[in-house]
Amino acid sequence: MASPLRRGGTSQPGHHGRGARDFREQSPATPRSSVSHQLGQRNDGPACTPVQRALLALTIPLEMLQVVKGRMMQAMSNGLSRQTHTQANVQMLPTYICSTPNGTEEGNVLVVELCQSHVRILLMTLLGDGNQSPHMTDKIFDIPGDSMQGPGEALFDFIAQCVRQFLAGVTSTEEYLPLGFVFPFSCKQTQLNKAELLSWSKGFSCSDVEGKDVVQLLQSAINKQELFHVEVVALMNDTVGTMMTCSTRERPCEVALVVDKGTNSCFMAEAQYVEMVEETNGRMCVNIEWGCFGDDDALNDILTPYDQRADQESSNPGKRRFEKLVGSLYLGDIVRHTLMALSAEKALFIGSNVTVLGTKGALKTQQVLEIIDTEEGMAKARVALEALGLRPSERDCCRVQQICRAVVSRSAALCAAGLAAILGYIRHSRGLERLVINVAVDGELYRAHSRFGEILQSVTGLLAPECMAALVPSVDGTGRGAAIVTAVALRLADQRREMDQLLAPLRLSRTDLERVQALMRQEMELGLGQETNANSSVRMLPTYVRGTPDGTERGEFLALDLGGTNFRVLVVRVAEDGIRMASEIYLIPTNIMQGTGEALFDHIIDCIMDFQLKQDLMEQVLPLGFTFSFPCQQLGLDKAVLLTWTKGFSASGCVGEDVVQLLREAARRKQHLALKVVAVVNDTVGTMMSCGYDDPKCEIGLIVGTGTNACYMEEMQNVGTVEGEQGRMCINMEWGAFGDNGCLDHIFTDFDRLVDEKTINPGKQRFEKLISGMYLGEIVRYILLALVEKQVLFRGKPCPRLQTRDIFKTKFLSTIEIDGLALQQVQAILQDLELDASFEDSVLVREVCQTVSLRAAQLCAAGLAAVVEKMRENRGLSQLAVTVGVDGTLYKVHPCFSQHLQKMLRELAPNCTVTFLQSEDGSGKGAALVAAVACRGAES
Repeated sequence: MASPLRRGGTSQPGHHGRGARDFREQSPATPRSSVSHQLGQRNDGPACTPVQRALLALTIPLEMLQVVKGRMMQAMSNGLSRQTHTQANVQMLPTYICSTPNGTEEGNVLVVELCQSHVRILLMTLLGDGNQSPHMTDKIFDIPGDSMQGPGEALFDFIAQCVRQFLAGVTSTEEYLPLGFVFPFSCKQTQLNKAELLSWSKGFSCSDVEGKDVVQLLQSAINKQELFHVEVVALMNDTVGTMMTCSTRERPCEVALVVDKGTNSCFMAEAQYVEMVEETNGRMCVNIEWGCFGDDDALNDILTPYDQRADQESSNPGKRRFEKLVGSLYLGDIVRHTLMALSAEKALFIGSNVTVLGTKGALKTQQVLEIIDTEEGMAKARVALEALGLRPSERDCCRVQQICRAVVSRSAALCAAGLAAILGYIRHSRGLERLVINVAVDGELYRAHSRFGEILQSVTGLLAPECMAALVPSVDGTGRGAAIVTAVALRLADQRREMDQLLAPLRLSRTDLERVQALMRQEMELGLGQETNANSSVRMLPTYVRGTPDGTERGEFLALDLGGTNFRVLVVRVAEDGIRMASEIYLIPTNIMQGTGEALFDHIIDCIMDFQLKQDLMEQVLPLGFTFSFPCQQLGLDKAVLLTWTKGFSASGCVGEDVVQLLREAARRKQHLALKVVAVVNDTVGTMMSCGYDDPKCEIGLIVGTGTNACYMEEMQNVGTVEGEQGRMCINMEWGAFGDNGCLDHIFTDFDRLVDEKTINPGKQRFEKLISGMYLGEIVRYILLALVEKQVLFRGKPCPRLQTRDIFKTKFLSTIEIDGLALQQVQAILQDLELDASFEDSVLVREVCQTVSLRAAQLCAAGLAAVVEKMRENRGLSQLAVTVGVDGTLYKVHPCFSQHLQKMLRELAPNCTVTFLQSEDGSGKGAALVAAVACRGAES
């Protein structure tokens, strides 16, 4: 899979992961002055005064914000990579939340929200109405001070007691209650309901919790309260809740940003790029934990002395550097250190005792936010400064307001750089030229200061012009959002049960496939026996081809290829240095296809004569191989009786006749005596012979395209339907009919039966209908209809388009299953079919396609395993090395079919080393080579 980011943003050796490609995202350069204006500052000339220097230091130009954005993208890439994750500062933690709401969620959900000083318990009832009007009841419980630093068991026992007390007041029933746990601390999550605490923060330091599964700790505490009907289903942080509460079916939010005392973000990433989890389908919400961005010195060139002083007096110096530039917990102290430095330079508070500015927390962020208000800010500044014992002048108040605005504006601009990095990453990973997306936003800074949101929106637009992000304010993102996360998890679990139940019959076990292999071997033995042939569903027809090319073949040969409305004539020159071919295609008019047999074969001879004339071959008598792709009973290498016409042909006087004899009689009528038909073959044999020229070990031919068939070289002593004991003969298995006698009924599903009933030959070619391209799309269509009926797909809405037979082509399977294909493209394919598919629907449809094509490949492998094992035993070998010549669009075009086939073949036939060689022009070159081998045999 191609990763959307290359570590470091440049090509570097040694970074592999799931594959990578380099990209760098650039925006048009913007003059520094316009950046200053954008952030609410001015830079009209040289920064001469201390205040101007401070303002300039706190203002980040757009060019530098682009650099910060690039570094954030690199940090995100490192955090997602399996190789670099453990060293990454931006941890990119998987949340195991794989969907946003679709509005069908319903039922009662309990939420426990652990906050800085209290526990909030909430009961929410979702009505399946798009989550527009949920009923909510909640209660706040203050956390005793000693519980935040005491034993972990005491904290979780307290939470469980709160749950019991809350439920006693709101419900008397003991019906099942799923619980969502909002736990706003850094965790390593390995499932939606399994997360180990990495580290406490925000004043908590309970013992014996770090490294433990906090979900299990809460569940154990709840069980101690005998609340056995309450199950902790999901754990999340407040950022994820913010995203979910803003998300609806019509307007999904796929990014969330929280700017509160701390700051964080999350987004729905393509699961294939989240290398820390095994899941590669769909999307997964990733908790970025971007507060730690810059802990590796990536932000050193924008840090001011004021930031460094605020950092040094914090409880974790050098840690969470990005958060300390952005979060409201730190902005007051950054302003305070700036004012302290300016007062030391006699630029502020002249005549005042400024000792108080050395006290941590002396200036609160809330005061900073009040000061930057345009109308009342000056008055608020005076009140706040005088409360500290300072005597500010009017000019001091104005300058303090400027400093406050610069610090808050910088916070918004840095958030914009981080958000632009996320949007750029999403756009590239989804292969989009333009991204339109909703971003849920919450937190004290965003809510309290409208200018913050304006800067965030406009600077994000400058840094990511290819992305249109609408900011959606969150309402109760932690409580309500957590309830929705939990409800979505339950919906997905129900959906998964339905999917697994429906697809289970198509998921064949190793034992199932070994049984199919044994049945194929049994049918092969019956088909080879003279007395048992009629009882076998595998016809095992002799082709009278007695050898494969050995490299000594020489000469010129003609080949005819008749299989449809186009008829091809070839001359094949076999020399020591290889094969050269010339060919021409002739049209067979409808009136000849449906006229008399004489007219048809006369037309064929006319085409041959025209070709020989153009190739200057009229005077030569060349051996000719005839590929005749219609059902025949072959009685000799050059004798094949037509059983029935197909493909629109209905020429009279041909069925029941030897087609080679009909061709010879037409040549006599046309007085074309230079025609020597030596072999008539089908396309499977042609494929084997064509590949056999390049690889002498090629003794098997396989077609997996619109239909399927196989042939192989069998020992003559085992071919009871032909006289002779010496040597080998190619057997045309006609394995598409395997199972027509009912021996495969145990693996036929209801979907297979529905497909079979609607074909022109119900009950016939049963194996082919499980494997080949003509039928796989129809199998998928019937499964999708069943999923709609079970309300798993398309939100259960009727889907009349899916009722149309053959609407879902097998080529769609090949496209949908391309490794790394973005789900947006899968969605577009489905929407082109007039299927109103959501992103989630696309994931499920892809899974159905993968299941159907995997089964087809595995069944093909089981059949082939029977063939190679029989060949090995025939020859008394402990190990067989053999090559399969293979042709057909399903094998050649489908992105996974050949790998699945070969993998399962290795498992089912471990004593056989099988090489696959794709055929080029098996029907033309192969027919000529059959003729060449026949001539070589005649000469010897």
